[in-house]
Parts: sequence; C-alpha cells; structure tokens
Amino acid sequence: MIVSFSDITLCINRKSVSPGMPGPPSNQTMGTPATFFLVGIPGLQSSHFWLAISLTPMYTIALAGNTLIMTVIWMDSTLQEPMYCFLCILAAVDIVMASSVVPKMVSIFCSGDSSISFNACFTQMYFVHGATAVETGLLLAMAFDRYVAICKPLHYKRILTPQVILGMTVAITIRAVISMTPLSWMVSRLPFCGSNVVLHSYCEHMAVVKLACADPMPSSLYSLICSSIIVGCDVAFIASSYVLILRAVFGLSSKNARLKALSTCGSHVGIMVLFYLPGIASIYVAWLGQATVPLHIQVLLADLYLVIPPTLNPIIYGMKTKQIQKGIWNLLMHCLFGH
Repeated sequence: MIVSFSDITLCINRKSVSPGMPGPPSNQTMGTPATFFLVGIPGLQSSHFWLAISLTPMYTIALAGNTLIMTVIWMDSTLQEPMYCFLCILAAVDIVMASSVVPKMVSIFCSGDSSISFNACFTQMYFVHGATAVETGLLLAMAFDRYVAICKPLHYKRILTPQVILGMTVAITIRAVISMTPLSWMVSRLPFCGSNVVLHSYCEHMAVVKLACADPMPSSLYSLICSSIIVGCDVAFIASSYVLILRAVFGLSSKNARLKALSTCGSHVGIMVLFYLPGIASIYVAWLGQATVPLHIQVLLADLYLVIPPTLNPIIYGMKTKQIQKGIWNLLMHCLFGH
C-alpha cells in the first residue's frame, strides 16, 4: 500500500467536520477521499502509449460493430426471432461494459489523467460488475434458445414467445441488480483513510477494497461467493443444454442438417469461451494467485475480460450468421443507394 504525506494530511483534514454539516455518521465520513488515482497497468507504465494505441481501435470496433448489430436487428423484420432479440440485448450490454472502462483507460494511458472521483469510481464499479452479471445471464438465455430450436423445433414459437423473452430479460436484469447492489453498498461504506492510489486501470472491486482502513473480507467474500454461484450455475446449465443439443444433432440422419446445426451453435460457443475463460481466470487469480501471478498480469486479465468480448462478439456473429450478413448488406445498400 502506497501512503504519501498528502494522503495522510487529507485523511486528517477530513476528520474535522463542521458541527452543522449534515451527512452520514462520522466513522463513515472521516475516511472518504474525494478522489482516487488509477495507476493503469502497474509495472508497464512505459508501455501505456502502445496499450492506448491498441485499445482505441478495439473500442471503436466494439462501438461500431455492436451498434451495427443492434441497428440491423431492429430494422430488419426477418430478424425478429428470439435468438436475434437476445443478440441485440447482448450488443447493448457489450457497449455499456466497454464504455464503462475503456475511455478512462485510454485517458490514463495517453495523458496520465488518472484521477477519478469517489462517486464516479463506485458508479464505474457498479456498471462493470452489473454488466458482466447481465451478460452471463444472456449467454444462458441464448443457450436455452439454441436448445429449444434444435431439440424442440416444432414447439419453438410456442415456448419462446415475446412475453417469455421479456420475462427472461427482466429476470436477468433483476438478478444482476440484486446481486451487485449489496456489494456496492458494502464497499462504499468502508473507510478509506490511507492511500487513494488504486493499483489498477479501473475501479475493480478487489483493487479498491485493498485501500480500506477496515477489514475488507466481508465484501471480498461476498463478491467471490456471489460470482461463483452466478457463473457456476450459468455454466452448468449452459453445459447441460449443449450436451442435449449435441445428442440431438448427432442423432440427425442428414449430414447437412448436422453441419447446419453445429454451425448455428459454433458462434455462441466461441463467444462463451471468450467471456468465461478470462473472466473466471481473473476472479480466481485475484484471490488465489496474488503471491504467484505478477500484478500486471492480474490487471491485464481483468482488462481483457472487459474489452475482448465486446470487440469480437459482433465480428464472430457477423462472420458466422448469414442472416446478420444479409441484414448488414441490405442496410448498407439502403444507406448508400436508397434501396
């Protein structure tokens, strides 16, 4: 923990609160810094400029690609099936997830503007963790959609009605809010009277709670248990869905039908691998590998986990889904030539 003289002075000054000043209890107020400072990638400060050069096109692709996916699905009447509805929501969540961290990271890497206000830090933390909780739920919903489409094709429209899709989306969002709100509340109530330098490139939960002057174990343990339950349950249900899907696919008599079904699921499997592998690695390295995994590797894992899926998701779906390709082509023709 890095503690400077100015940090200690700031802490002492904050302990003297005017008697008539309204606010929360003194044991909360005295340890609240006005600003945090994000280090970026600890140990790789010399490479920050090149990291910014890499992040900028990735973020541009994420914004443009996901916006294009949303626009095509919204405007093309042939893309109103449940799978495309979930894909549209996934694209919106990817934009939120990338936009929560990348602009500030590029600012740190390019100009060294590493300051972030206390409220902005916890807002960023809430959106980052909330978006990841929503995304894992959407991947589960998309796996269920593929299961129904392949294993129960005759009942597809009867099972996945617009009301069911809306209900699943609302349930996924409520689950994310219910799971993330207590975590944000616990972290924001911790006293921060020491260093306000966060050894990370965004307000990641574990990096922030390490600066607390109180025991951070309750919030850290809650985060680990909650993440493990959500991700563990979702991955288990997704795996079960794909076991049933593979059984149904290899039971088909037509080779072309088998290849078409596997191709339909291939893009979804690729996106799940991109999301879950670095995400799970980031969570457990932060807990179990602190002494063995260098800090810059931990931070890079957490960064890539939020940047790579939003960047590659629209590319994978654009390349693997002919309906999306056709919709993009039709949209471009309409924009360029008016037909």
